[in-house]
Amino acid sequence: MIHKVIILGSTGSIGSSSLKSIFKKKNYKIVLLSANKNINKLLKQCIIYNVKNAVIEDENKFKEFKTIFKRKKIKLHSGLKKINLNRLLKYKVSYCINSISGIEGLEPTLKFIPLTKKILIANKESLICAWNIISRVLIKNKTQFIPIDSEHFSIWKLIKNEKLENLEKIYLTASGGPFLKKTLKQVINTKPKAALNHPNWKMGKKISIDSSTMMNKIFEFIEAKKIFNLTKNQLSIIIQPSSFIHAIVFFKGKIIKFLAHDTDMTIPISNALEIRDYQKKISYSKYINKINSLELQKPTIKQYPLLSILDLVPENYSYFETILITINDHLVYKFLSNKISYYSIHLNLLKFIKSPFLRKYYKLKPKNIYDIKRMIEVTKNHINNKIINYEKKI
Repeated sequence: MIHKVIILGSTGSIGSSSLKSIFKKKNYKIVLLSANKNINKLLKQCIIYNVKNAVIEDENKFKEFKTIFKRKKIKLHSGLKKINLNRLLKYKVSYCINSISGIEGLEPTLKFIPLTKKILIANKESLICAWNIISRVLIKNKTQFIPIDSEHFSIWKLIKNEKLENLEKIYLTASGGPFLKKTLKQVINTKPKAALNHPNWKMGKKISIDSSTMMNKIFEFIEAKKIFNLTKNQLSIIIQPSSFIHAIVFFKGKIIKFLAHDTDMTIPISNALEIRDYQKKISYSKYINKINSLELQKPTIKQYPLLSILDLVPENYSYFETILITINDHLVYKFLSNKISYYSIHLNLLKFIKSPFLRKYYKLKPKNIYDIKRMIEVTKNHINNKIINYEKKI
């Protein structure tokens, strides 16, 4: 049986790992790749994997490269919003992998769910902001959802055949980022280059900064709460510096499970794709040594002040998640552009997320994607001229 696959955001780190997982697998055929701007890499991927349809979001790149793709017998489409998928795909594909970063990944998620039997998502922003919308579309189209972020894939794998009432506690593991052995006071004036230097993973700039502040783990906490239908009390965050353990689950009956693997995204992706022959022979002694040096430790609010946001997370679905993501995105990009200090990310975020103007939306919930888009604009307009660059030391 040939499994047809679509990869959205194929030129990013998750998309590249997905392609690596499928490489030389004869029973997997990629029918569509998409990218935002990296047209040269997209072209190379299409040639290597014999892909006949590609989508580029950048209109100028589309006009410039359309003829070049045509010469290679590849149909280049302009934008996921414009493409007629029903004409392109006669039947549901086996897998669609959505690795588009940011809230921009939400619309493609909703558009492709009806066209795939299984959708594999690494886009935490869309899951956090719109899980209630996504879940309805999944049920309507009888499409199976599999998370492929390492932590959420691990939880999914560990509780797959378990009843929800048997779950006691789930720990999401965090590496602690590049500043694990430093105090906040020591890094308040750090530059982007240092904050981007993740000790274990090779990631994009935005997610690397989120890892350093622990915001990425806050997002994962909210994501896990939603997609696995958990309460806040059932979730906690714990630091495991080597990123070898990805989730720990406590069950009733005093049973504890954890899932471990190397810091290689092809592992959760290939397993989600049910590719079992990917990994090389395991060095058992190597992994026993890793288990013997886990160094689990509890993160503190003093070192990671943004963890206090967890107390504000509503139990019920609301605009809180959209507002939180919008504020954080805005601040991180300003830091990466050297417009605010590292310390300013923390102070501004905590100030804005508690502001009376935004808090009034925490009891309301979006009904559709347009509500989410409007809330993003409302939030941006509110904070845009109120951001302060805190340069003074603690």
